[in-house]
Amino acid sequence: MRAARSWMLMRDGQAHRRLRGLANPLFTARAIRETAPRITGIVHRIMDDMGDGEGVDLIGSLAALVPVTVFCGLGGLPVEDRDLCRKWTDALGHVIDPAVDETTRRAMNGAAEEFGAYIAEHLQKRRADPQNDILSRLLMARFDGEKLSDEEVIANVMMFFMGGHETTVNLIGNGMLALLRHPDQLRALREDAGLVEDGIDELLRYDAPIQLVARITTREVEVEGSTIPAGSKVMILLGAANRDPLRYPDPDRLDLRRQDVRPLSFGGGPHYCIGALLARAEARAVFTELLRRHRDIRLSSEDVVWRPQVNIRGLSELRVDLLS
Repeated sequence: MRAARSWMLMRDGQAHRRLRGLANPLFTARAIRETAPRITGIVHRIMDDMGDGEGVDLIGSLAALVPVTVFCGLGGLPVEDRDLCRKWTDALGHVIDPAVDETTRRAMNGAAEEFGAYIAEHLQKRRADPQNDILSRLLMARFDGEKLSDEEVIANVMMFFMGGHETTVNLIGNGMLALLRHPDQLRALREDAGLVEDGIDELLRYDAPIQLVARITTREVEVEGSTIPAGSKVMILLGAANRDPLRYPDPDRLDLRRQDVRPLSFGGGPHYCIGALLARAEARAVFTELLRRHRDIRLSSEDVVWRPQVNIRGLSELRVDLLS
């Protein structure tokens, strides 16, 4: 909780604007465009190692590796440590669960201490020898004359890993499962690779990686005849909103050509996911390269394995047959 209190995700008002303002330049559209070739190269190397054949797990062999590898490279952490960073990130991901048991709580605390010490070590290296990476840029960033403390840098690098990992892994996994269960849409994407741009928004709408978020009302709010008092904790169901029949005709149908798709999967308002463009770029590279390399992709079994969490909607594994 000490680390989480410094996350921009958990701050409001001026404290949030300060943290967000310092980090925003790292995730602009221009910054992500400049990063795109590196992302593509990482995806290619991971797929080279993954290979093809029957029963390939797209989660463990691909989806779970892409975001952590990308962010190690962008962040200034050794890519060879990605498995270690992924272990800590998986443990920290439970911090946004509505409830956790004592075993999970201890695992989160252990991960926060270990990951924090690891980032602190590399922060000192970047202070002595700055590079073109996120650690160095956060160290040097200024917003209204202020800079981040070491504690804030460490905490928010942990948050970037956690947030970027959960959303991207589940966007790739859930999106690929949706395409495999809708062969007409998979075929449409093969025939028109340009569909991937708007198609990612439809995949985000259809099966959101994060199903709910919490907010505190700052004033009394009226919703459909019910009054929610100021200061109330509200659980907002993003997955349900994305399938609102008043907003999307035939909402339970996957349609990559659907018009005016604006999913709430990355939240909204001041707390809109800062890494949304990066997650989209990673997913775009994965879907494009998967279809380019493999003339046929099929589910090995309809019995897919979902993670047992309430707010995070994602697969533990997704076994597919890949034919080149």
